[in-house]
Amino acid sequence: MPERTPAPGDVPTAPVDRTDGRPVYVIGGGPGGLAVAAALREQGVRAVVLEKSGRVGASWRRHYDRLHLHTTRRWSALPGLAMPRRFGRWVSRDDMVRYLEKYAEHHELEVVTGVEVSRIDRTGDGTGWQLSATGGRVLTGRAVVVATGFNHTPKIPLWPGREGFTGELLHAAEYRSPAPYAGKDVLVVGIGNTGAEIAVDLVEGGASRVRIAVRTAPHIVRRSTAGWPAQATAVLVRRLPVRLVDRAGRLMCRVSVPDLAAQGLPRPDTGLYSRVKEGAIPVQDVGLINAVKKGRVVPVAAVESFDGDAVVLADGTRITPDAVVAATGYERALEGLVGHLGVLDRRGRPVVHGARTPDAAPNLHFTGFTNPISGMLREIARDARKIAGRLARTG
Repeated sequence: MPERTPAPGDVPTAPVDRTDGRPVYVIGGGPGGLAVAAALREQGVRAVVLEKSGRVGASWRRHYDRLHLHTTRRWSALPGLAMPRRFGRWVSRDDMVRYLEKYAEHHELEVVTGVEVSRIDRTGDGTGWQLSATGGRVLTGRAVVVATGFNHTPKIPLWPGREGFTGELLHAAEYRSPAPYAGKDVLVVGIGNTGAEIAVDLVEGGASRVRIAVRTAPHIVRRSTAGWPAQATAVLVRRLPVRLVDRAGRLMCRVSVPDLAAQGLPRPDTGLYSRVKEGAIPVQDVGLINAVKKGRVVPVAAVESFDGDAVVLADGTRITPDAVVAATGYERALEGLVGHLGVLDRRGRPVVHGARTPDAAPNLHFTGFTNPISGMLREIARDARKIAGRLARTG
């Protein structure tokens, strides 16, 4: 089968049918996949990255224009290549994309674009893995690393009446900039980091009114205090007892974050680290606190349903925004790929990650499916080295 002609900006690719030596296949050309491939190459293990889009870093290219990392440049770099100092402390979306492109080039990674893997199965002899991919391809590798990403498939709740809403409804994944919403009334649904930042972006971009629907009040932390990044604190406390970190977090927040209860955003009842263990990462402030204090972003109750041009909130209030931006998260969408292997938990997430593999699926690794308090990119880098070391030892 002839090699696919690369599109402009593509990483040089190898023919997809090159399975000599039964390489390690890495599914996903984002930070997790590229980091593992580079770490494996350093160990002398051939790794082939399969990326369904036309270029590496596809999900990063789709993020909104304003986005900057909430983790520091130093602790966001992948193995074997530092991020340039000119990127600044908080790396922008565009610079992150540039870094990923340079990373693949620097490590001379074998990246094949335009190939989507739909299913992974054990080989007939049980010694490796068989991948079913685009165009009827069947690839065989001795190991597989799944790195398709934490933010894979946008998720919008099935609110009653959603399909009949006469205003604009979009997922945060479709939001790019505030320009189309200047002078408009916008409701942002969800107060995680994405929702909070989009709300601030809309206010600063000229939206006439911005409300943010809150189901559970989040913990809010300063991204940096007197030059000390919140990520540094997270790295220091990540292995401490949850109860101890909850107490320290409560004190820190009372000192550094004003009480916004009068503005409709009370302090959470549960501890910061307890919430992290449940999967809820604190909101890092990039302007939300000030916007809420000044009434420029108004917290409202959670969305319950839609009714024509109206949004019905949990407290019975009806509002009629021009647009609704659903910052309601993503699904991992791993069921079709590996659901039949018994390697996912009830929420559809891998039961293990990093160097560990499921008991029933040796040499099947997962990376990038957790969102730790210490920073996803930092943990992806750590996972990459551990996975590479494990696969190098197992031959």
